[in-house]
Amino acid sequence: MPESALSLETALSELEARARERIAAAAEPEELEAVRVEALGRKGTLAQISRQLAGLPAAERARIGRLLNSVKQELEQRLAARQAEFEQRALEARLEAEWLDLTRPAPGPRRGSLHPITQLQREIEDLFVSLGFTVLDGPEVETEYHNFDALNIPPDHPARDVQDTFWLEDGHLLRTHTSPVQVRGMERLRPPLRMIAPGRVFRNEEVDASHEHTFYQLEGMMIDREVSIAHLVYFMKTLLNHVFRREASVRLRPGYFPFVEPGFELDLECLVCGGRGCPVCKQSGWVEMLGCGLVHPNVLRTSGIDPRQWMGFAFGLGLTRLAMMRYGLDDIRLMQSGDLRFLRQF
Repeated sequence: MPESALSLETALSELEARARERIAAAAEPEELEAVRVEALGRKGTLAQISRQLAGLPAAERARIGRLLNSVKQELEQRLAARQAEFEQRALEARLEAEWLDLTRPAPGPRRGSLHPITQLQREIEDLFVSLGFTVLDGPEVETEYHNFDALNIPPDHPARDVQDTFWLEDGHLLRTHTSPVQVRGMERLRPPLRMIAPGRVFRNEEVDASHEHTFYQLEGMMIDREVSIAHLVYFMKTLLNHVFRREASVRLRPGYFPFVEPGFELDLECLVCGGRGCPVCKQSGWVEMLGCGLVHPNVLRTSGIDPRQWMGFAFGLGLTRLAMMRYGLDDIRLMQSGDLRFLRQF
């Protein structure tokens, strides 16, 4: 027998013996796959032997070829049998882990919960009702008059641009704030009055971690004979301390809003990062929480209230952003994601 044929036969015999031993010893499917690739893969030992058959005489090439195919079939059968053992073992483990006692009573439906914004809104409503305020509601599709004109917002104000406002037909729009409810409240109720108006609003904004095109606000207003900035500060601190159940760190700075004079911006130290800076507070450590001020005389006058006899304060805050601060959320988009994994936390 030619030496080359003998060496190939010996190599096949050694390959078969070594592969059988490793197949039997494999403890994981990954080990079994490694044996298959090394022995039967495109660049494996069997393929290397097969490429050497061309140099043999015809009779020896046929004999060694038959032997090669026999070794291949043997190893394939052993690999398949071992793989079946792994699959059966995995199935048995799964059945054991997922076993159910069908004689036990069913657990019943999982209890739902209110959305975190709804929970916060109801809590604030209860607070202000206890302080003598009335909770009002209004339409989400508003007129230009109630959304802008009656609030002393001039025709050329940037807020009227399509970049900020979703305009509809016939001069209607999706309300950009809940202040129109205050206007409707002043038209319907006569002073003295106290009211808050929570609800959904819409802005044509680019969505990111701290901005949404649809979110929730809460407006508040108090009109009486003698109303001062001190009253405003008292109610704002009462609100924030109640929401966060501790003394909130805030700052008050001048701000311009057409419907109040003077106007202020109230910022809250970011509760997500503790003032160190994060995407929610745009790395500033502070989050713009609400605008407020004394009601502009033009707004009172437009609603039929004499500013010489009555005065008041108004404020508007983002319920969505307030909920983010309360629960330590770093992305506003979670609020309307509809992801039950997120909602089940509350």
